[in-house]
Amino acid sequence: MKQTDTLTTILHHHRWSNLQLVESCAHLTDEQLQATMVGAFSTIIETWRHIANSEKSYLSRIMNGVRYNRPADLPPMTLVEVTAQLRETGDSLIEWAVKIQPEETVVVDWEGTPRLVPKTIMLSQALYHAAEHREQIKAIMTQIGIEPPDLQAWEYFDQHDEWQR
Repeated sequence: MKQTDTLTTILHHHRWSNLQLVESCAHLTDEQLQATMVGAFSTIIETWRHIANSEKSYLSRIMNGVRYNRPADLPPMTLVEVTAQLRETGDSLIEWAVKIQPEETVVVDWEGTPRLVPKTIMLSQALYHAAEHREQIKAIMTQIGIEPPDLQAWEYFDQHDEWQR
């Protein structure tokens, strides 16, 4: 693992976690991708679409202050498109993390009221929003008899431990 600053390491783990899990979902059948459970956001595929579009929106707000809204006339993203978008936004979040200053804010429509929100909060939301939904996807996978990948930081460290070897 290349030694780097703390936030960048956390974001590399975030990107890796998204990609590990979404790539494991590439082996699921269409029926399995439609699986859901009580307490989950939606089906596996809809949750992935939600994660990908939300992450793109958080990143867009960080970059230029504008919320991303996927055009309604586009067909739903495929898992391949979700994967590509998560790879792109993951890379960009890593790039932008070191540029964000604690005092930088963005205007967010908060239930009809514009509010100044620190960009650091947008970054935090990107991380924890995805983590919560990844756990829901993993629970659904377990429920349908598929063992999800281990996404713990320990596993990430084990796979990226070049600096210790």
